Amino acid sequence: MSDRSRLRLIVLRVLVVSLLATLGGRLWYLQVLAADDFTTAAADNRIREVVTTAPRGTILDAAGRPLVRNRTALVVSVSAAALSRQADAGDAVLQRLSPLVRIPAAELRRRVRPCGKGAAKPCWNGSPLQPVPVLEDASPQVALRIAEHQEDFPGVSADFQAIREYPANALAAHTLGYLAPVSSEQLHSPQYAGHRETDLVGVAGLEEEYDQRLRGTDGVQRVAVDHAGRVTASLAQTPAVRGGDLVTNLDERVQALAEKSLLEGLLTARRGHDKYGRPYAANSGAVVVLNAKTGAVLALASYPSYDPTVWTGGISTSDYARLTGKTGGVPLISRATQGEFAPGSTFKLVSASAAVRGGFPLDGTYQCPGVFHVGSASFTNFEAHTYGPMDIRKALIKSCDTVFYNFGYQLWLRDGGLKPAKGQAKELFARTAQAYGFGAPTGIDLPDEAGGRIPDRAFKKAFWTLRKGDYCAGARNPKFDALHRQLDREFCADGYSYRAGDAVNFAIGQGDVLVTPLQLATAYAAMANGGTVYRPQLGKAVIGPTGSVTWRATPQAVRKLPLDKTTLDYIRSAMAGVTLPGGTAYGAFTDWPQAQVPVGGKTGTAEVGLTKTGRQDTSWFAAFAPANDPQFVVVNMLEQVGTGGAYAAKVVRRVLDGLYGVSGQPAIYPGGRIPAALPARRADGTINVVPASLALTTFPAGGDARLPGSPGVSPRISARSPRLGTLEGPWATTVNAAEARGRAP
Repeated sequence: MSDRSRLRLIVLRVLVVSLLATLGGRLWYLQVLAADDFTTAAADNRIREVVTTAPRGTILDAAGRPLVRNRTALVVSVSAAALSRQADAGDAVLQRLSPLVRIPAAELRRRVRPCGKGAAKPCWNGSPLQPVPVLEDASPQVALRIAEHQEDFPGVSADFQAIREYPANALAAHTLGYLAPVSSEQLHSPQYAGHRETDLVGVAGLEEEYDQRLRGTDGVQRVAVDHAGRVTASLAQTPAVRGGDLVTNLDERVQALAEKSLLEGLLTARRGHDKYGRPYAANSGAVVVLNAKTGAVLALASYPSYDPTVWTGGISTSDYARLTGKTGGVPLISRATQGEFAPGSTFKLVSASAAVRGGFPLDGTYQCPGVFHVGSASFTNFEAHTYGPMDIRKALIKSCDTVFYNFGYQLWLRDGGLKPAKGQAKELFARTAQAYGFGAPTGIDLPDEAGGRIPDRAFKKAFWTLRKGDYCAGARNPKFDALHRQLDREFCADGYSYRAGDAVNFAIGQGDVLVTPLQLATAYAAMANGGTVYRPQLGKAVIGPTGSVTWRATPQAVRKLPLDKTTLDYIRSAMAGVTLPGGTAYGAFTDWPQAQVPVGGKTGTAEVGLTKTGRQDTSWFAAFAPANDPQFVVVNMLEQVGTGGAYAAKVVRRVLDGLYGVSGQPAIYPGGRIPAALPARRADGTINVVPASLALTTFPAGGDARLPGSPGVSPRISARSPRLGTLEGPWATTVNAAEARGRAP
């Protein structure tokens, strides 16, 4: 054998030995070192988890009445795994099922096929071992046909399942929210860790805010399967645990009353006309009802609204376009918490408070001319009325704009006018508004709340910086008229300046001031309760599956108003005169039983468009009752309607009629007392509705009949006389006995 052949043989032997050593080493690694890992992987390959979705908790009103609940319905489902084991992949089964459920066989096939790359919807993005729902609310006849002829429908089942249900009257749609499939973005966030693509989660409203407390814990069944996916054994099962029931501060009766009163107010307004002869558009509105002493939200009504059942099973493109379209008024937006409007004279609560903080005495005398002049500009009273000298009390009762113009102007001058020195501008109007809660979200337990706008000097500077380029371009634009170019030229040069006109408009809730109805209600509640700003609260408690209370809310005080008791009592007593003869809301309360339940409040009419083709006024009324010991705050806003006294005040009157049982109506809260007890879960799992603590009572408007006992009415009334004229303190000076009964003195 030659040397070359011997060398080749040696190389071949080395190569063979190396290959054998490599294969042996790999075999030893697989059978010895990695044996446990591969044993586990092999087991996992034949074990599958089938998830049973936990029933979602219900949403209840304060007494335990269901606002959102689950109902049991017959649901027809198809197992894709069972179909795959059939010779024709289940085509014959789907053909037989199609006329029974009235769904084309091709559509059924699309619904049960797994979602994957390139698969168009509809498709099933859950586990292939989970039955796919193809029909909700199946009739008993359909269910019986499937159950009795399983040989014709292998892999098809008809079972009772829980479906989210909203009341037929669709109350509080904006507040409750809805359910939708979890999005891919949500699946990557920590809040939704562990969710599956098939999960429904809360979107908007309370459904979103309390999603984790409502959702419960899904059940899991571990089953063994063979290579073909057939179930060979059930290994373990963890039952589903239903979610907690959310008890809210909402009262179904008050919510229904608020929504009905709002709609009636808008329909009434549409029969009226503005000063140009145009019918009022009355296109939207809101009503907010709060517990003045705790911030609990008793009702949030918004118009236009919608039926939340449109989200059940997925919303169509046309329905979504209708909910978000401007032609329909964007029904998806809550006017109560997301709508921002100029508040008009209801903002004089802030202006009066700021004036007192600025040193203007409560007992001072102030002129109320028809016109207030600032340089060459003129700012008029409503319809240019002249009332002569008055104090702050009468300025609120008569809603004299020029008195408040003067307050704003004088404090603007004190701040240094156009060019304040560093640290000189205290901006008492803006700071007082912010102390009441304006200019920032209230913190209500709802997502996507608007914050309104308080236009102080910093706002003016920031807005000018943002828009300066537009102003400067407009000043040179030949397509604009001369006036438009002149205004843009001025704004381009010094649009950041906080002018006297800004200050006087601010003082009457006009100009750039924007608030939400909820913010206004929160501010009036703070004034009414003696100076505490509470965070509005919808959630009251969560009752767990076993009946125990797993969470309970407590009133959340945000801050104290920077006002003393004397000032707050004075403003409250002054506003009690707004609903009496001579007040701007007297027309809505002429027959109200003031002796039993005095009502305070403030009208507002915000001018939005100043031309014949512009938008119409925004009508406001903010009320609190009883005025001497406030329990309730009710705020109404009507967009593109007339004056607050003529329209919004009447909506609030309708709500108060129902709360107290005026004009023969049964009282929602007899004696004005709001029940505090929580509903309880019975042994059978149902909720026990809290009974009324007092018998329902009624009394005629304008009469002298009293509410029984003293609940909800100041002890000073029940202990002495039902007539306000005998009360101690500032109340004695507001009205006499004849006025209190709704008759002229």
